[in-house]
Amino acid sequence: MSDHPPEHIASVGEFLAHALELEYESAERYRELADNMSVHNNPEIAELFEYLARMSDLHAQEVEEHARGIQIPQIAPWDYKWAAGGSPEANAAEQDEELSYLMTPIQAMHLALHNELRGRDFYARVAAGSPDPEVRRLAAEMAEEETEHADLLEQRLAKMDPRRAEPVEDLDPPNMPE
Repeated sequence: MSDHPPEHIASVGEFLAHALELEYESAERYRELADNMSVHNNPEIAELFEYLARMSDLHAQEVEEHARGIQIPQIAPWDYKWAAGGSPEANAAEQDEELSYLMTPIQAMHLALHNELRGRDFYARVAAGSPDPEVRRLAAEMAEEETEHADLLEQRLAKMDPRRAEPVEDLDPPNMPE
C-alpha cells in the first residue's frame, strides 16, 4: 500500500487508474462470489452477485469513457492509494466471516452495501483533498454515483422480509474425516 492517502491523487490519469482498478476488482470479486454460490447451490445469491458484477462493469465502462485520450499510468498493486490496503469495493476482509455458501439474501445485501459505502468514501476523500480541480470534480461525481448505488441497495434491503436474514440450515454439511 502506498504511504500517501487517497487525497494525494494529483492527476486525472492517476485518479482514473484508481477508479478503473476499483471497478475491475469489484466486478471480479462479485463474479468469484457468484461462482462460489453457484457451486454450492445458492442460486438466488449467485444471481445477486452477478447483478452486482454487472453494475461494476457498467461503472468501469463509464470510467473508460472518461479515460479516452488520457494517459493512464501503470500503478503497481502496492502503490495504489487505498486507505485500507485493498480496493475499497473488493476488500471485504472485515466481513469474511460472513462469506458462507449459506449466506442469506440480507447478508449478501449488507456485504454489497458495505462495499458501495467504502467506494463512496474513497471517492469522497479524493474529492475533498486532491490538489487538482478536475480530479475533485470527477471524484465528487463518482462519489455521488456510489451514493446512488448504496441508496438502491438500502431500498432493496428495506423491502426484504426480515425472515430472509435467518440462517439457512445446511442439509448436507461438509464431511470432516475423524
